[in-house]
Amino acid sequence: MLQNIGIPGLILILVIALIIFGPSKLPEIGRAFGSTLREFKNSTKDLMSSEEKEEQKEIK
Repeated sequence: MLQNIGIPGLILILVIALIIFGPSKLPEIGRAFGSTLREFKNSTKDLMSSEEKEEQKEIK
């Protein structure tokens, strides 16, 4: 989904977010989005590693 947006789309999203939230709230929202994305990636990584461990147990 995000791969098809491109630079003009990102600029448009940033301008709309700036209009809606204002310049003072934007860094806070960016940090919250970044930490949420980081948590999601870590959870996904943990889930994948636990599945791999279960598969190795089944093989033995």
